[in-house]
Amino acid sequence: MRILVTNDDGIEGHGLKVAEAIAKTLSDDVWVVAPASEQSGASHSLTLTTPVRLRRVDERHYALSGTPTDCVMMATAYLMKDTPPDLVISGVNRGVNVADDVTYSGTVAGAMEGCTLGIPSVALSQGYPFEDKHHMHWACAETHGPRLMRKLLDTGWPEHVLINVNFPDCTPEEVTGIEITTQGKRDLQEVIVDRRTDLRGYSYFWMGYKREPHSARLGCDLHALTEKRISVTPLQLNLTERNTMAALQRVFSG
Repeated sequence: MRILVTNDDGIEGHGLKVAEAIAKTLSDDVWVVAPASEQSGASHSLTLTTPVRLRRVDERHYALSGTPTDCVMMATAYLMKDTPPDLVISGVNRGVNVADDVTYSGTVAGAMEGCTLGIPSVALSQGYPFEDKHHMHWACAETHGPRLMRKLLDTGWPEHVLINVNFPDCTPEEVTGIEITTQGKRDLQEVIVDRRTDLRGYSYFWMGYKREPHSARLGCDLHALTEKRISVTPLQLNLTERNTMAALQRVFSG
């Protein structure tokens, strides 16, 4: 089995090393193509208006001046064109990608692009403490990732589906199990726009969310993580909402 590993934290991201270690428990044929710099929040964007540059780190490690989507495209259409990957692993992200995060996540987008190309794809993310994002339990993903991946691969899933896996913020021994979950919904988050002034007197801005503790309904990814369970959520590429579609068809059919 040939595996492609990518991420959105960049070629130097520690989680990329964890993802590669997980991949190497499954196969000896592992390639890494990752962004040259952090691409968090890039979602499923691709680079169309500027060129991208590819840097060879070694025989099977490459850094690309682009997004996770660009990386998967570069790997499948150029670097690995003659023998495409059988599996795409995107991650391990520094921080969970659950609920609304899924729509922004470059990590999920790396797996999404693999899925778009017909390749079984999995996004992996590791939680960290709400109050201290520098304290990472990478061992949680590294310990439980190989067995989880083997079970997923043995089971299989449809071509139009990608798998979103989130590891809880705890040690490997504290994990209480694996839960198959739905995508959750965060409580309302406050958007922060921080206006600053540079040394020449011009304004610039930092933008982001003010994250607050949330409530979570039973069965969703957010709730599983609060119970120290590994969340496994199948996501589909087709975003059509069929109930609304049927309602609109009734309105516009006359």
